[in-house]
Amino acid sequence: MESNNPALRNAPQFKRGGYAGFDATPRGGASTASYGQPTLEEMYSAPSAGPAETGRMTYDDVVMRAGMTLGTVVLLGAFNYFLFSPLLMIVGVLGGLVLGLVNSFKREPSPVLILLYAALQGLFIGGLSRVIDMQLEARNLGAVSIQAVIATVAVFAVMLVLYRSGAVRATPKFRRILIGAVLGYAVFCLVNFVFAMFGNGLNLWAGALGLAVGAIGAVLASLSLVLDFDFIETGVKNGIPQRYAWTAAFGLTVTLVWLYIELLRILSIIRSMAGD
Repeated sequence: MESNNPALRNAPQFKRGGYAGFDATPRGGASTASYGQPTLEEMYSAPSAGPAETGRMTYDDVVMRAGMTLGTVVLLGAFNYFLFSPLLMIVGVLGGLVLGLVNSFKREPSPVLILLYAALQGLFIGGLSRVIDMQLEARNLGAVSIQAVIATVAVFAVMLVLYRSGAVRATPKFRRILIGAVLGYAVFCLVNFVFAMFGNGLNLWAGALGLAVGAIGAVLASLSLVLDFDFIETGVKNGIPQRYAWTAAFGLTVTLVWLYIELLRILSIIRSMAGD
C-alpha cells in the first residue's frame, strides 16, 4: 500500500509493487527478493545498530575529539615555549578568554571554534610556562613546566579512577557546592586581576598566599573533572547526539588547562621558596 506521508510516498519501500526491498509477487505465486537486497531472514538475524550507526555519542567519540583538542594545546604550547613570543601569549590569553565564553554559551558545539580555543590556550600556557621557567632558571632553580605536565596527567588519572570506582560521584549537592565555589574563585581572581592592573592587587604567584590560592584552585579544578566525567557518562547512557562529543572535549580541555596552570603556580612557588 502507498503511504499518505509525502516524505515517504516517493520511497521505493512504500510504492505499489514492492515493500521493504521485495518485488511484487511474480507469476506462479512465489515471491523473490530483489537482487542485492537482504532477505527477511537476513534482516531479522542481523545485529542491532549500535550507537555509532545511529549517530549517538560514544566514549570513543569523546576520546578521539579530546585527543584532537588536547593535542592542539600541546602542539601550540610547545611552539610558543621554544619559539617564545610575548605577543602570541597575550593573543592566546585574550582570545582564549573570548572563545571560552563563546563556546560555553553556544547551544550547539562548533568544532572549528573549539579547536581554535585549544590553539589559543596552547599559545598562552606555552608562553606562561616559558616565562616561569626563565624566571626560575635565572636563579639557578631549574624549570618546573615538565613537572607540572606530569602532575596534571597524574591528577587526571587519579580522579578518573576515583570516579570509575564510585568513590566520587557528581550528586546534586556536590554539583551545587562545586559550581558555587568555582564561581566564587573566578570572581576573586578576576577582581584581583583588575586591582593588579592598578598596582593594588595581591601577588598570587608568590609566598604563602599564592601557595594557598593555588592549592584551592587545584582542588576545585580536580573536582571539576568529576563533572566532566559525569557529563560524558550520562551523555553516552542517554544516547545524546554524536556532535556533543565536542562539548565533552571542550569541557575536559578547559578543566585540564586550568588544572595545569594551578599546578604550575604551586610548583613555581615551592621552588622559589626552597631557593630563598
